[in-house]
Amino acid sequence: MKKKANTHPGPDQAEVTKGNQPAKERRSAEATLRTLIARLAPKRVRLVGTIRRHLRKSLPTALEVVYEYRDFLVISFSPSPRGYEGVLGIRADPLGVRLYFNQGKALADPGKLLQGSGKQTRWLAVESASLLNLPTVNALISGAIHHSSVPFPKTGPGSLVFRTGSAKEK
Repeated sequence: MKKKANTHPGPDQAEVTKGNQPAKERRSAEATLRTLIARLAPKRVRLVGTIRRHLRKSLPTALEVVYEYRDFLVISFSPSPRGYEGVLGIRADPLGVRLYFNQGKALADPGKLLQGSGKQTRWLAVESASLLNLPTVNALISGAIHHSSVPFPKTGPGSLVFRTGSAKEK
């Protein structure tokens, strides 16, 4: 699979740190992200929006680092503009939406909800927003935030940052 070149104008590749994104730039970035998300089926568009709002409540100062690939979109909730430091992530594609936990292997998961067998990352398939209301899922989200090795800023709004997707699609 080939990656799609990032062709969106505006906030692309902006080095925004610790929530200092001007309001006009944030509105432009939100419009760009809405355009990317709108490529999904309407049900998935709503689901991604709901997950973003839910994670924003838990991580109000996080930077949303967005990666666009040809067949999918990833939004990493990170304490820095480096998406790999992200604690949680949303992956959306034509087949579904997943909530990723970057340090998922280290999380207590008594309900055995997390899927995947990588060295550190685990994920949940999110079929419905009601999954976000489960106490076990909220415990996983809280645990992931607690396990973050890089602290999130204590104050200020988060920013929206666009990055070019990796040449190697997973």
